[in-house]
Amino acid sequence: MKSVIIIPSRMASTRLPGKPLMAIDGIPMIQRVWQQAIESNIGEVFVACSEIEVYDLIVSNGGKAIMTDPNLPSGTDRVHSAFLKIKNNKDIDVIINLQGDMPLINPEHILKVIDPIKRNFTIGTLATNLNDNELNNPNVTKVEVDFKKNKIAQALSFYREVTIENKNLYHHVGMYSYTPDSINTFINLPKSKNEIDLSLEQMRAMDSNIPIGVTYVPEVPMSVDTKEDLINIETNIREHNDKSR
Repeated sequence: MKSVIIIPSRMASTRLPGKPLMAIDGIPMIQRVWQQAIESNIGEVFVACSEIEVYDLIVSNGGKAIMTDPNLPSGTDRVHSAFLKIKNNKDIDVIINLQGDMPLINPEHILKVIDPIKRNFTIGTLATNLNDNELNNPNVTKVEVDFKKNKIAQALSFYREVTIENKNLYHHVGMYSYTPDSINTFINLPKSKNEIDLSLEQMRAMDSNIPIGVTYVPEVPMSVDTKEDLINIETNIREHNDKSR
């Protein structure tokens, strides 16, 4: 199964503008994510960007970057656009959409997002443990899934806010795997009402009855959505570096 990792990158983040090039202990965030993707050794890694500064950074470090239209509506559209520009893309079986705001992602966790595709899902994603303080935080997306004794199961729904007690809720990790056909189908679907109301893109697939397979992975590191997240991750990295010396 031939896979490719595409990291969508956009400087005009609503909550944290300029996020891809923000330095974390001296290294730009998008570079850290790209390095983790390389270490996963899954396949080729591309950064799909809309700004020349990001393109130049990745290329200057020996990486591969693809310029995409800055007016594309989402990261998924950016991934799809970049995929179409990859030479011999017809040979690729799995496209991994790795978010550019996950500088601490474990390369082994990236591998896990392919597992649902191996189980005949056409879209896969990850879930991790949900902490009590995240339950009522609308910035933390929750996925409802009944893993039972399996580590891979079908997503039942996604939430920002939870109004009822549910023992099958997990912290959704915003990383996806697609077959080429499924990502093409997805980006050509109209936005669904739940997608618009909840501001959750994955609800477009759910509302179109496209099953999403979920792999459970414990302790996936946080992503960077706010300045506070950035500070916390930089602290973690410095503490880890100090212990390694």
